Amino acid sequence: MFNADAAMYHTKHTGRNHYSFFQPSMNTQAQTQLQLMNDLWLARDRKELRLMYQPKFQAPSGPVIGFEALLRWQHPQYGLLSPDAFLPLAEKTGMIISIGEWVLDEACRQLNEWHQAGHEHWSVAVNLSTMQFEQPGLVEVVMGCLERHRVAPDKLILEVTETTAMSNPDESVRLLTRLTELGVKASIDDFGTGYSSLLYLKRLPASELKIDRAFVNELRAEGEDATIVSAIVALAKTLNLRVVAEGVETVEQQQFLTQLGCNTLQGYLLGRPLAPEFITREGDNLAHPQPARETEHNDPV
Repeated sequence: MFNADAAMYHTKHTGRNHYSFFQPSMNTQAQTQLQLMNDLWLARDRKELRLMYQPKFQAPSGPVIGFEALLRWQHPQYGLLSPDAFLPLAEKTGMIISIGEWVLDEACRQLNEWHQAGHEHWSVAVNLSTMQFEQPGLVEVVMGCLERHRVAPDKLILEVTETTAMSNPDESVRLLTRLTELGVKASIDDFGTGYSSLLYLKRLPASELKIDRAFVNELRAEGEDATIVSAIVALAKTLNLRVVAEGVETVEQQQFLTQLGCNTLQGYLLGRPLAPEFITREGDNLAHPQPARETEHNDPV
């Protein structure tokens, strides 16, 4: 029976309209996933969850104006895991709500520590999953974190993907309006990959758009992506929104995005995700880009 289940889950993972014959490796994969799921239930209590912070730079090269909080899991057996390895499990089981609330609370706690150290101008951006965004009581959870850690609402940026925001546009407008009226800033993440209605985009009380890294990766002055990015920047300016470009990895991208009018740049060219202890220690030296020393790409939460 377990073998049949393993084949079934493998088929689901590879997509519909497929079938799979059982192979011994499927047992290993299924057992690994089951172990991860069981371990994830305990990860928060065991204090295995970690936040890394990727700096956001005022274009073209600084100063640092804030950070994006990125989730990691320090697994006792598998080492440091990126969100791709465990967030799908968290979403399937509903653990994403608890994990998301921990991320929000920890990011606010850390930001308060940096503010106390003299970096009052820094902000922190936190990604909201679709399930968390749709969870009743989100506004109360957000405001509770801010009050608990004495963080000014305008120093918290909540990132919601374009797809999430447009899944229920009217409710998104209502919820984001409540949050922004309380002072929290909203950012539309991965912009350009969804199907936003310009009418709803105009109504969304966001303060910034984040250009999806897919458009930045192959950015060339004469290319199709450059035309799309240019149009996004023009649209954002018309709506009085700031523009953040993520995934900046070359000087050419940095220069071109700055020329187009992007306000904020984020990516490995400028700064990789950093441990909070490093930022606390080197805070006064982060005014300028910290070149990447790793080849892995950061992944948003």
